[in-house]
Amino acid sequence: MRRSQHRPFLPESIAVCRQLILASVIGLIGLMMLAPCHAQFKQRDVSGVVTDARGNALPRVAVQLENTRDLSVRSYITGKDGRYHFDGLNDDIDFTLRAKYRNWWSKPKTLSKFNATVHPELNLVIPID
Repeated sequence: MRRSQHRPFLPESIAVCRQLILASVIGLIGLMMLAPCHAQFKQRDVSGVVTDARGNALPRVAVQLENTRDLSVRSYITGKDGRYHFDGLNDDIDFTLRAKYRNWWSKPKTLSKFNATVHPELNLVIPID
């Protein structure tokens, strides 16, 4: 029968392992530094006026703002002047706006993330006379 021979663990092997671990950690840190950082998005707002087909401002219109990324919806009821306003919008997200007056809807309008206007004005028209 053969006896198994044990090789002693040499101190040089420990040093080599430490150097490999250190090189791996440094490499990972370097890769993380090359990874793109998350961009910081600016906030913006959007406002406008809801009118009928003749251009008259419509009061008490429900304006809906839909976030196209997570499909959340915010609403605003216009005053007597037909104006609406939404603020605190992420400039890296597209939004869809539409208005409802009684049983009538406006055509939807998109506020694109590529629209660089700081305070865009999107007017909505309800197709009634």
